[in-house]
Amino acid sequence: MADLLPLFPLPNVVLFPNVFLPLHIFEPRYREMVADAVASDRLIGMVLLRPGWERDYEGQPPVYPIGCSGVLTHVERLGDGRYNLVLRGLERFRIVEENHDRPYRRAIVEPLHERALAGEDREAIRGQRSKLESMLSPVRSELGETRLVADARMPAAMSDEDLVNALAQYLDLEPLEKQALLEKPGLRTRAESLVELLEMKIMVARTPGISTVTH
Repeated sequence: MADLLPLFPLPNVVLFPNVFLPLHIFEPRYREMVADAVASDRLIGMVLLRPGWERDYEGQPPVYPIGCSGVLTHVERLGDGRYNLVLRGLERFRIVEENHDRPYRRAIVEPLHERALAGEDREAIRGQRSKLESMLSPVRSELGETRLVADARMPAAMSDEDLVNALAQYLDLEPLEKQALLEKPGLRTRAESLVELLEMKIMVARTPGISTVTH
C-alpha cells in the first residue's frame, strides 16, 4: 500500500477483499482523487461514514477506522469529467492517521491481514457455507418484500473465502451490519457471524412483531 492511501468515504457502501464494486464518481474532489490514483498505484481505500455524517459531508465527517483497500481495474472518464469505475477489494486496513492537505482525504494505514486458516477452520467454514447455501436458496420466496438477497447465485467453483466476502458485500444488509462483518478478524468468524445474522433476519421475517437492533 502507498504511504498515504486515498480514502473514499460513503454512507452505505462497504468493500470486502477480492470482491468487485462499481462506482460512479461525480464530486470534484473525488474526480481529483481518481485522477491521482490512476497516475500512481491505482489504489483507493473505501471507508464507511459514521451516523450523523450529513452535518459535515463537505468537510471530514467521522468514519469507521477499519476499511478495505481496492485497486482500480476499470476506469472510464466521461466527457464532463465524471468517472465510471470498477474497484476490486484487496485487503482490510486500519486508519492510523489522516492527512488533509488535498481536497480529498488520505491516511496512513496499517494492513489487517486475514488470519491463516488451519484445517479445523477450513472444516468449520465449509459447514457455514452449507448453511448459507441452504438458507439463501428459499430466501426470495419466503421473505417477500423484506428481501435479504440482491443476487444469491453461488457458483460451486467459487472459493469459500470469495463466497463469504461476496455475500457479505452483495446481500441486502444494513451498512452497519456489513461494517461489523468487515471488522471480524478472520474468515471463520465472518462466516459464522453472517450465518447468525441471516438466521436472525429470517426468524424476524417469519415472526410479526419482532424487531432487530444493530449496534
